[in-house]
Amino acid sequence: MKIENLIKEKACTIVDVRTHEEFMGGHVADSINIPLGELMERMEELMNLRAPLILCCASGNRSGQAQHYLSQKGIDCYNAGSWLDVNYYQSQTS
Repeated sequence: MKIENLIKEKACTIVDVRTHEEFMGGHVADSINIPLGELMERMEELMNLRAPLILCCASGNRSGQAQHYLSQKGIDCYNAGSWLDVNYYQSQTS
C-alpha cells in the first residue's frame, strides 16, 4: 500500500525523527516525536506503536537512517521523507 493511502486511512503511526526543538517548530498533526538519536533507547515504545510506522524528518535523510535501523530490528516502517509532504497527505484525510 502506498504511504499516502496509509496516512489517509489512518492505518499507521507517523513518527517524526527530528529533534524536539525542530518538532516544536512545526509538525504533522497526531504525529509523535522520537528523535533519531533516541531510537535505540525507545525501542519498546516503538514496537508498541500501530504499524506500519511512517517516518519523517526535515528532508528524508534522518528518516531514511531510522527506516534502515528499524527495519533491521523487524519493525514495519517506511521513509516518507519530509514532514511537510506527510503533513500534506494528512491534510487530505476526511
